[in-house]
Amino acid sequence: MLEAIFTAAIRAGTPLLYATLGEIFAERSGVLNLGLEGLMLVGALAGFIGSYLASSVWFGVLLALLTGGALALLFAFLTVSFRVNQVVAGLALTMLGMGISGYYGQAFIGKTAPQFSSLYIPFLSHVPFIGKVLFSHDPLVYLTYFLVPLSWFYIFKTKLGMSLRAVGEDPRSADAVGINVAKVRYLHVTLGGMLTALGGAYLSLAYTSMWIENMSAGRGWIAVALVIFSAWDPLRALLASYLFGGMASLQLRIQAMGAEISPHLLMMLPYVLTIVVLSFISSESVRKRIGAPTALMKPYAREEREY
Repeated sequence: MLEAIFTAAIRAGTPLLYATLGEIFAERSGVLNLGLEGLMLVGALAGFIGSYLASSVWFGVLLALLTGGALALLFAFLTVSFRVNQVVAGLALTMLGMGISGYYGQAFIGKTAPQFSSLYIPFLSHVPFIGKVLFSHDPLVYLTYFLVPLSWFYIFKTKLGMSLRAVGEDPRSADAVGINVAKVRYLHVTLGGMLTALGGAYLSLAYTSMWIENMSAGRGWIAVALVIFSAWDPLRALLASYLFGGMASLQLRIQAMGAEISPHLLMMLPYVLTIVVLSFISSESVRKRIGAPTALMKPYAREEREY
């Protein structure tokens, strides 16, 4: 029972983890992207279409990455170059993603395409409990095992990561020492969009193995909360994503066991926790205490004295 819950938590937490990692990169550069829900939907559709047309799941992954990157680049163009309000631009991106996926996805509802299957790691998958929980998944889950520590190392231990954090904390000082603020923000917002779209592709290529309209089901909003919950740290993001994934899996099992609790009430649990987290950090003093980038949501222009 416990083994099954942990295994399901990793599967359910993986799309959240991709989106959370993507948003960490964007927010570390000082840009809040609230368009994660739209990016996940477009990524899910692009991944499914790529797999369907080319009969290759990896082509679907590639198409999702390119599509997510293109939309995130558009978002960066609006918020970095034109300094459009990041909240407004993010909400517009969500609506755009919902519109695109709803319109173009109609033709693919009910169709089948190649999907990722479980890949059992020799020797490791036979280890009692741990083998089943950690090493009985598809390749996109295994990819996160490398991506999470790599992201942590990049952000906290490399020169590029130091530039990223400098831009997110104090873009004027970063600019003064020769760091191209706009370039850093463009790069990491686009990277964040690609990872978020990959989280969406996981839904249609591995988790549910089909395309369903609005299949992200609010995961993009949960990922925004998880970034704060994890204090902008990729390693904590791993635990936070699996915790939320575990909650989603647990409520399904509670329903299956016939517990006399309303299924609607159980399904609300992840979203209630999201609201609690977002409410908790609404105070600027709280955000500073938990390590939020100081320049988050603040556009920068070299010619202005204050940003």
